[in-house]
Parts: sequence; structure tokens; C-alpha cells
Amino acid sequence: MITLAIAALIIAGLTGVVGQALRSQDAVSEKNKLTRDARFAMQRMLRTVANSRRLLLPLRDNPNTNWPEHIREQTLPPSPPIGDSTFATAVLAVTLPATVDLDSDGIPDADDDKDGLIDEDLPNDNHYDNAPGIAGIDDDGDGLFDEGSIYDDDEDGTVNEDSLDGIDNDGDGSIDEDTPSDMNADACPGICGVDDDNDGNIDEGGDSGDDDELGSSYEDSLDPVVFYLDNGTLKERTPVPWDTNADSSVTGADFIESVIADNVTRFRVERLDNGSAMEVIDLTLELTSPLTGETVSLQSQVRVGGAL
Repeated sequence: MITLAIAALIIAGLTGVVGQALRSQDAVSEKNKLTRDARFAMQRMLRTVANSRRLLLPLRDNPNTNWPEHIREQTLPPSPPIGDSTFATAVLAVTLPATVDLDSDGIPDADDDKDGLIDEDLPNDNHYDNAPGIAGIDDDGDGLFDEGSIYDDDEDGTVNEDSLDGIDNDGDGSIDEDTPSDMNADACPGICGVDDDNDGNIDEGGDSGDDDELGSSYEDSLDPVVFYLDNGTLKERTPVPWDTNADSSVTGADFIESVIADNVTRFRVERLDNGSAMEVIDLTLELTSPLTGETVSLQSQVRVGGAL
């Protein structure tokens, strides 16, 4: 009896030790998984930004609003919005890198008209997706989605007010973010008085919307790669050169989406203004385990086009 009692005490003690060891192992395993997931998502965003030619979102801060457009932060549970914004949303969007060729035709998918040039002849609806700004995305950080005209590419309530001239024409802090189909707004094909396509002719074609003077108008739209948070899931939206929405055409509304991280509790994107032409993005990504409550947070900075 005494032996059995001692054995029971020993077994009970060992059970507690083994249980604690298993719990510790599970916690370590869960943190390692979170770390792998966070690193994968962060590297995915950094690589895309570094190989892109243009940053689309966040916009620069608009002095006419009381919330910071250049900082986009979203948490789970939701953080309260700033100023008159109705919902705090986070988004990162850049143009499709020229290295992407999903249909394997040897031509970058970003070259919509396959003329060897990229984003050189934008339509009024810069993203060609029949929506204000980027379809389904809160472009200006006011908490609203796709409000206004489909030609209002920065969702600020005004249409095609910022021509391609390197100047903040509309005083909203951003530059060349909402161009008309005549991108230079000079009423000429291409740039007035310039042989844009180097064919020996100047301002040929007669259509001011033909910004590359190649005979077609506004046939090469911006192709945004978008990273955004959807109820704790970080998603990547990639434009594709085939019809995904069964409308018998290929437009900016054709894209695929993939999940690059689950259990995201914080996603923060800041557009840094360093006083130079170089655009730098500061990214913070936080993942939290629903099982253990363990949290992993990563932060990094990347220059737009830094790998080009």
C-alpha cells in the first residue's frame, strides 16, 4: 500500500511536469509559426514595393482634412478613426512590377497594350476598373469605399484635376494622382510640340487622349497590386491579363486574391516624406495567436523601386 501511494505521488508529479513541458512546446511552436507567417507576408510586401515603379497608396497627407492620409493603420479589434474619418482602414498599393508575366507571353503584364511601354497612356479612370479610386478600397482614408465618380481616382470629390506635371495642382498634398485621359492636359497628343514616339512626326493622331502618339487612346491603365486587411486576414490582390469576372473583357476589375497572413491584429502603413523624390514606406505587421495569445510584431522600411 505504501509503495502504491508513493508511486501515485511520483506519477502525479511527472504528469504535471510533462504537461507543463508539452504546453511550453506548444507555445514555442505557435510563436515560431506566427513568426514564419509574419516574415513571409512582410517579405512579400517589401519585394513588391521594391520592384514597383510607382506608389499608389497611401496618398500623401491632405492639409484640407483632419485625418492623416499618409498613415494607414488598422487593428483587430478596430481602432477608433481619426478626425472625421468613419472607419480606420489600412492599405498598401503599388503598380504591378514589370517582372510579373502571369500569362507567360514574354511581355510584362503591366504593359497592357504590349507596346513596350508601361503606364504611359492612362484613361480617365486611371485604374480602368469602373470604380472611384481602386475598386473596393478606401483610397483616401475617410472610412468610405468607392464614393463619387468612377473618374475620381483619389476619391476626393473632384474629377481629373491633377495633370501629369509633377505639381500638386489641386492642393491636396499628392502629385499626379488623378490625371485626365489627356494626361498632360495640353490638348495635344502626347506632349505638345514633341515627337513622343520618335517616329519623326509631332503631335500626330489628332486625339489629345493619345499620350504616347501610337494611334490608340488611353489604352494602358495603372495596374495596382493591393495589400489590405480583411477581418484579421492580410490579402494580396494581383491584376491579371485574363477575364476573371466573366464580363468578356480584360480590365482593372480582373484580379486574383491570395491570403498571405492570418491572425493579423495590426497592420500599419506609413508613407514617409523625406524631402526627396525617393518614396519610402514604413510597414508594421502584428500577428496574435488565437490559441496562446502570443504576439509577433515586425517592422521594416522599403524604398519604392529600390530594387530597380
